[in-house]
Amino acid sequence: MSKTLFDKVWDAHVVRSIKDGPDVFFIDRHFIHEVTSPVAFLGLENRGIDVIYPNRTFATADHNTPTIDQHLPVKDPLSANQLETLERNANKWGISHWGLGDQNNGIVHVVGPEHGITLPGSTIVCGDSHTSTHGAFGAIAFGIGTSEVEMVLSTQCIMQPKPKKMRININGTLGKAVGPKDVALFIISQLTTSGATGYFVEYSGDVFEKMSMEGRMTVCNLSIEMGARGGMIAPDQTTYDYIEGRQYAPKGADWEEAMAYWKTLKTDEGAAFDKEFNYDAAEIEPMITFGTNPGMGIGISKDIPLAQSISGGKASFDKSLNYMGFNEGEAMIEKKIDYVFLGSCTNGRIEDFRAFASIVKGRKKADNVTAWLVPGSHIVEDQIKEEGILEILEEAGFELRQPGCSACLAMNDDKVPAGKYAVSTSNRNFEGRQGPGSRTLLASPLMAAAAAVTGKVTDPRELL
Repeated sequence: MSKTLFDKVWDAHVVRSIKDGPDVFFIDRHFIHEVTSPVAFLGLENRGIDVIYPNRTFATADHNTPTIDQHLPVKDPLSANQLETLERNANKWGISHWGLGDQNNGIVHVVGPEHGITLPGSTIVCGDSHTSTHGAFGAIAFGIGTSEVEMVLSTQCIMQPKPKKMRININGTLGKAVGPKDVALFIISQLTTSGATGYFVEYSGDVFEKMSMEGRMTVCNLSIEMGARGGMIAPDQTTYDYIEGRQYAPKGADWEEAMAYWKTLKTDEGAAFDKEFNYDAAEIEPMITFGTNPGMGIGISKDIPLAQSISGGKASFDKSLNYMGFNEGEAMIEKKIDYVFLGSCTNGRIEDFRAFASIVKGRKKADNVTAWLVPGSHIVEDQIKEEGILEILEEAGFELRQPGCSACLAMNDDKVPAGKYAVSTSNRNFEGRQGPGSRTLLASPLMAAAAAVTGKVTDPRELL
């Protein structure tokens, strides 16, 4: 019987199927951070239960880490307490922990792949919605809640109903200045933020086959923003080349055995999906959002749509535009901006900084722009320095911050002031996401760079 990639990985991890109920599903890798794990550990203590497989859980501090002065005590008391609690719990239960000051530290969905913890055919969970990132390797990866974190810590299993299957095919050649972030925002603009609810998505076609692993991670990261349980891309030579030699990757005979299995991880001819979509790469141009969800996105040459032309409620559409200070039918090009954020688990990798630098090289940061450039890990930070990117950024008037999530979700002092506009390479733009009253425009690293040097929304194709 023909199987999809998703079926092959899912079925290999079912411990027990419950009739008319969920599957008891084994988890290979469990990532934890300081926000969703404290209550789970407290539950274990209250019930007198141990962590069953500490070697399958990996802890890194990221959500509450300030992106400056990480050598100093964390000023925010909530952040400081959560960071200390994570370290204490990891030490108590014998879990690998990369805290502030550790060279391996960084955003969980960046450091997992960097160290070869993320592998094809594996199942991965974390108390964070953007765990879907790891699906770029042909893994089933999804976010879980606090009670489920406790379940995985104590049993290494989770109870899950099997999602439906969707395939999104994009073939052809992407245009100038169109990257993975634009591809993802285009898909969400077509399907809406609920269009993939209840599905696990496989991305297929020329466009994804040609993408680097960094690009595939960006696309899978944003799967959750169209309601999907997760997204995945079949592993290939690009995947194997990325993994080989990394710290936790298989070595020697184990590598050969793993490769033999990984090469079976692709959708069989004739395998059925519950829903399928096809797009032409030529349809996609540099994207930017104009509203308060990731589905409210348009190509940079387009105007904000009229309420009557979209599906959904007019009241919510009007409310979103009112919050953003925009009007129907307006162009996004030339709109003045105040902040630029390059970073997050979506776009905090070395390729994102290379793209940003390709635009700002030889130019200067606009005087009206405050820029937060936040690498996803210390490894990325080191690469930025080694490749001469830091010198390019500094000559253009930018400063490099330290790894962490806080500029994405307005923790510590990383908050965009009320009423200010931020072109952000992050993944969410709902009201107040980057600070109370802040206004976020989601975009690619190239779009962010173009805005950073012009002080306004600018088509990056004009600067390349």
